[in-house]
Amino acid sequence: MLAEAWRQLRRQRLALIGGGILTVLVLVALLAPLIAPQDPLAQNLYGRLQPPSANHWLGTDDFGRDILSRIVYGARISLRIGLVAISMALAGGTLLGLIAGYRGGVADMLIMRLMDLMLAFPSILLAIAIVAVIGPGIDNAILAVSVVLVPQFARLVRASVLTVREATYVEAARAIGASEPRVLFYSVLPNCTAPLIVQGTLGLGTAILDAAGLSFLGLGAQPPAPEWGAMLSGGRELLLRAPWVMTFPGLAIFTVVLALNLFGDGLRDALDPKTT
Repeated sequence: MLAEAWRQLRRQRLALIGGGILTVLVLVALLAPLIAPQDPLAQNLYGRLQPPSANHWLGTDDFGRDILSRIVYGARISLRIGLVAISMALAGGTLLGLIAGYRGGVADMLIMRLMDLMLAFPSILLAIAIVAVIGPGIDNAILAVSVVLVPQFARLVRASVLTVREATYVEAARAIGASEPRVLFYSVLPNCTAPLIVQGTLGLGTAILDAAGLSFLGLGAQPPAPEWGAMLSGGRELLLRAPWVMTFPGLAIFTVVLALNLFGDGLRDALDPKTT
């Protein structure tokens, strides 16, 4: 199955382009100390707001910090936020979806009505409300983004569980005395893996975008952290005077989210049984 999925994925150029961009992003994040030309926090007030040049390829900000170095180190923060938030949302949403779909009845009704209530709010507004309660900061922003993404995974897993809970192999597992957790995690959950991988990839872009939005509003990463959303926020008053301060962090966010969407769409097509 994996070989066939890889064969299908290789046929999709846009997905391969997205995967290539993501590979570069990971390498940039891992090798940031070797790639960044300067310390991302080092200030030089005599060199503030310099346009892109041979000395500063992407220019400097209002504190004289090298924008390229800050974007490179910002890749680490964005990846951390996205991966941790998606992991937490995936774990919580999968557990809730398994319980709701397998147990049914009151448990299903309570869990899914809670998910519907969360989905009734725009994700960024719900994340803002959560951070406003628990306080600003990267860790709190990660928690808020993960909570916002839980309903997507819960609904997806529940739908998959409803289609397989009465399958013959699930009934056989019950008949031989397998415990409910064993049935859920060894017989039911494997059938949810493919859609979860796709949703996780697409959700990673959403997590990075939401976290950048929180930082832009001052609720996520705090200065002087080189986070892309915080860099956008710091440069919004300089848009006409020094447009490069906002342009390049914005392009970084755009490129990463686009790459994740392209790769996620390719994964969806490759893992869809109707296309393999």
